[in-house]
Amino acid sequence: MATLAERLPDRAFSGAQVRDLERLAIETLGVSDYELMCRAGAAALRVLALRWPAARSIVVVGGAGNNAGDGLVVARLARAAGYTVAALLVAPAERFKGAAARAAEACRAAGLPLEPFRAEALRNGDVVVDALLGTGLARPVSGEFRAAVESMNSAGVPVLSLDVPSGLDADTGWPNPIAVRATATVTFLKLKQGLFLGAAPEYCGELDFADLELPPDLGADTAPALKRLVIDDLRRALPRRSRLAHKGSHGRLLLVGGGPGMPGAIRLAAEAALRVGAGLVYVATHRDSVATVLAGRPEIICRSVTSGADLEELLGAVDGVVLGPGLGRSAWAYRLWRRVVRAEVPLVLDADGLNLLAAEPIERSHWVLTPHPGEAARLLPNATTEAVQHDRVAAARGLARRYGAIAVLKGAGTLIAMPNENLPLDVCDRGNPGMGTGGTGDVLAGTLGGLLVQTRDLAVAVRAGVLLHALAGDEAAKGGERGTVAGDLLPHLRVWANPS
Repeated sequence: MATLAERLPDRAFSGAQVRDLERLAIETLGVSDYELMCRAGAAALRVLALRWPAARSIVVVGGAGNNAGDGLVVARLARAAGYTVAALLVAPAERFKGAAARAAEACRAAGLPLEPFRAEALRNGDVVVDALLGTGLARPVSGEFRAAVESMNSAGVPVLSLDVPSGLDADTGWPNPIAVRATATVTFLKLKQGLFLGAAPEYCGELDFADLELPPDLGADTAPALKRLVIDDLRRALPRRSRLAHKGSHGRLLLVGGGPGMPGAIRLAAEAALRVGAGLVYVATHRDSVATVLAGRPEIICRSVTSGADLEELLGAVDGVVLGPGLGRSAWAYRLWRRVVRAEVPLVLDADGLNLLAAEPIERSHWVLTPHPGEAARLLPNATTEAVQHDRVAAARGLARRYGAIAVLKGAGTLIAMPNENLPLDVCDRGNPGMGTGGTGDVLAGTLGGLLVQTRDLAVAVRAGVLLHALAGDEAAKGGERGTVAGDLLPHLRVWANPS
């Protein structure tokens, strides 16, 4: 059965784009805004019933706009379905307009009272429906609205948010300055980009989607802001192999790194490359690291190198290079770095390879940069880690533009920016906090390199590699996120590298 994430669309839009598409549907398809509201409410109730089948009592918390109208539809339909329902409004229903006013009137006609918001009433529900603000956030949450958000967050009752958790910016994914921490969110019509950016993973809970019975090609001519990585990205990169294949068919990868005291990083990266299917994997490392790299993994072809000249033969024999895991910043590291970045070979640059680039910026083609936010801040002029995290979209775009590279900005909701700024950013909504441990970035670098030499297409390899790495991390963490180590991902890389 398809996982929930696989049932989500692969395109996400800005809040303004979604509002434009809603108007387009109303104007061209003959569906009214109230009909869309009713469809949203019905879809939300279906999600609620599936997620909390034992629930019998529902408390709906409404604001003053169409999000409140969606919630009142949920309340009316839930009452008709036999639930005990309380409809609590932070703003009086007399302020409602248009479709929301019709939803309020339908509740009154059904005998469902609309009550003023009371925090103590939340604990009477098995589920709270957050219909306070949705995407209609125009200013910082304050006053009675802020008190309602705080009450929902402290009630100890599961929360289903409608469209977007109230208080969360639909474009940036940041609370303004507070937001509902939902157990689950059902979003309508199209995915909103803010559900995958900023702090959204901390607020949205599990994500459901309802298309409101509109044609899937609505907005086909609208360029999305983000594109989610999906299983088809893996399948495109990793089709079933020919029965006539041999090791030379699947690429030759060179990994450069592993300075004194840091052999583990290059060892993890090399094994990751093997586990995702690279045909031949070479490691060029410091002489002190050779024994550790080879220990338990004789499939790695390991060479001791002292200078850039020692890399000449290898650079001429491989289809791609990974530079940086465990490299360090010594004179030895710099000599190797300087030779590799000037080689005409596709390149994945990671770890200290990025720190050396920050000290000596260059631009080239056919390469991938894989920074975490701290490294990204060093690579961008006058940037800080906080600034990178505040606007990850701008940071990823800036890296791609400055270096002529594919930029992989790691973190919760890893972003991929292509040098072509006309393309949407790719976002990975898989992965988990258990992956926040030393070595998982090295595993990613090796994964990207291993796919690069098989596909001979950087963009295809990067999209597939980021997703594959995250899926492997999710499998590794099924026994518990805390205590997951980078090496735990390796056997799962092999499974996900065979998606067909």
